[in-house]
Amino acid sequence: MNRHYFHRRHDDELGVPALNTSSLPDLIFTVLFFFMIVTHMRDVQLQVRYEVPQGTELTKLVHKSAVSYIYVGRAHSGDSAFTIQLNDKLATVDEIRAYIDEERSLMSPEDQARMTVSIKADRDVPMSVIADIKRALQKSYALKINYSATEKPKKR
Repeated sequence: MNRHYFHRRHDDELGVPALNTSSLPDLIFTVLFFFMIVTHMRDVQLQVRYEVPQGTELTKLVHKSAVSYIYVGRAHSGDSAFTIQLNDKLATVDEIRAYIDEERSLMSPEDQARMTVSIKADRDVPMSVIADIKRALQKSYALKINYSATEKPKKR
């Protein structure tokens, strides 16, 4: 009798291949890069308080990479006057043109053509402040303007 016949075989001799993990780091980095590209982190620390107005005929912004934001509200310091915030700094109407030029220079040529300025203003901001902002935007040729609002509840 052949004594190899009764010899117990090990798992590696059964033909079950070991799990190949050599491509696992590539997979992990691919998933990591996917989330880094898709996820948008808020990069502006709000320094103004604003209560978003409500509206009925609202549409969503489509190309968010081509949107620059102007915040208008009361400063957190308790000042009762309305303040303009551009990115992370408080500003005046005169600084809007430089802000728009800087934002435009950071965009791709396709986004520059679609550039939209979204004004996130408190519901109690006087229309004269909004008109001043619009004039400054006109001077910098930022003619697509969006006003942020929330959906007004429907009456029953």
